[in-house]
This record gives sequence, structure tokens and C-alpha cells, in this order.
Amino acid sequence: MSFVGGGSDLPAYYRRHGGAVLSTAIDKYVYVSVNKKFDGGIRLAYSKVEEVDRLDQIEHRLVRATFEMLGLAGGVEVTTVADIPSRGTGLGSSSSFTVGLLQAISAYLGRHISAEDLGKRSCEIEIDRCGEPIGKQDQFAAAFGGLNLIEFNPDDSVNLTPVIMNAADRDAMERSIIVFYTGITRSASDILRKQGQEAEDDAQKQAVLGRMVELTYHLRDELSRGAISSFGEILHENWMLKKSLTAGISSGQIDDWYDKAIAAGAQGGKLLGAGAGGFLMFYALPDRHDAITKAIGLRRIDMGFERLGSRILFYNPR
Repeated sequence: MSFVGGGSDLPAYYRRHGGAVLSTAIDKYVYVSVNKKFDGGIRLAYSKVEEVDRLDQIEHRLVRATFEMLGLAGGVEVTTVADIPSRGTGLGSSSSFTVGLLQAISAYLGRHISAEDLGKRSCEIEIDRCGEPIGKQDQFAAAFGGLNLIEFNPDDSVNLTPVIMNAADRDAMERSIIVFYTGITRSASDILRKQGQEAEDDAQKQAVLGRMVELTYHLRDELSRGAISSFGEILHENWMLKKSLTAGISSGQIDDWYDKAIAAGAQGGKLLGAGAGGFLMFYALPDRHDAITKAIGLRRIDMGFERLGSRILFYNPR
């Protein structure tokens, strides 16, 4: 769940100016299991089932690229299940899948992989090998877990620093966040591809992203000193800036839901992910949550912060 700075993790921007995002991992999970397949073939079970004989027959590009990276030719069965829809929701599910798959297969092959390498190599799989026009924040958020400031440097390196704040303040902040599912799924690739092009060519868009990066550090400082009351205001400014980056990030319907939530007591919010659909997140005092839910009429989804990143839950060496 990204709060501020989203879009500055695209290479078209951070390679020239540097970027930063403040985000948290959430308690919604993708589970990946890997097991030996007795006949030497490959079986994949995700939203569809693939059963093939060779690596080059795999349709799922992320799986094929991960197998290629790790030198796994076959003889395995990979099954995945997820707590939320796997695509188009703005919660980083594709990157979380890649991180989990990379760690699970590494463990299957008897190899340890650090959180930093999980983030780096997942970015390589999605961006370099599969050509996805996405940023780097979701991969590192899933790999490390926690509430973090993530910085994207012009040399393609990434720095991740936990946000240091009082535990009671963090719990109060977590309780004040309310999330709704819009029921709209969309492809982030088209939005991000256009956003990346405009960020590269348009000085005004670069200035907007620069302000969003400034807000990232401002929010980090406010949280660190216990001023969580400013969280909603910063979220709101970030959302207004984000909407101006490219057409299609918001819509009349999304704006209407947002305005109704603000009128019902939300202090700020944003659409999670690239835009156009997925989940709406708001910051509001808990005693306003029921009124906001009634005002916008969307399905409310309980979400909490996740302190830990990707991890192996069960390992049975063969």
C-alpha cells in the first residue's frame, strides 16, 4: 500500500531526478508452493492450469522468466493462491507473486536469497526480462515488509529505510485507514507506460513528481515526530498531484466516491496503484468509518500493516 510518491519509481523519472515512495506491506498474501513432479514435466496452477513438457512452452511470462533466471528446466509443480484478485487491483499482487515465486523456487533448489536480492531480482524478472513498464516499489515492499521509505537512485540502486515512529502512533494510524474495493480492475501497464513517457518529456509532469517526492520525506518526518494528524492532508495533496500526471488515473465515478468520503469525514485518501480502478484508501478517525462506508456504498476490505516480508512457511528438503 503506497501512500505518497507513487510514479517516481519509474525509470523515466528516477534515472534523472531520483525518486522516493513511502509505503507499507499489508496483511494480504500470495501463497506459492513448489513440489517435485514425478514425470519430469511442468505443472502450473494459478488462475489457469498449465501442464507442459518444456520450459519454452510455459505461457506465464513471469514463471518462465523465473525458471530461466534460476536455471530450472522442469520437473516441478507450482501452485499459487491469493487473498485478493491477482491482477489490476493496485495492491502489487503481480510483484508479490514474483517475489514469492522467486523465493519458493530458490528454497526448492536449496539456495538462500536475501530480501535485498529478492527485490532486485524480481525487478529484473518483471522489468528487464518481461518488459513490464512498471516501477520498483512493490517488489521491495513485498520482499522486506514493514512501513518504509524506499528511495530509487539514478544508478538503479534502491535504498530502503524503515519509518521510525512510536508504536502507539503507528497503531493509531493503522486503525484510521479504511479501504474499499471499487470492483473495477484494469491493466496498469498502459497507464504506467503513458505516465513514463510523459514524465520523460514534460517538464511540468516532472515538477509534479518532484513535489510528490518532497511529500514523501515530509510525511516520513511527520510520522517520526508523532504528527499523524497531518497524514490525511498529505495524502490528499498527493492524490490531487497524482491525478494531474496523466489522463485515466481517475474517473468521474472515482472522483464522486472520493468527494463523498471527504464529505463524510475522511481527511484524505487516494486510489491505490497506477489508477483507474482497484482499491480506494482513506484516512479518517475510526468513528467516521461507518459514515464513510454508508456514503460511498462500496465493499469495505479490512487491511492491516504487515511487519514481515516474503518468507518460507514450510520447507521439506528432499
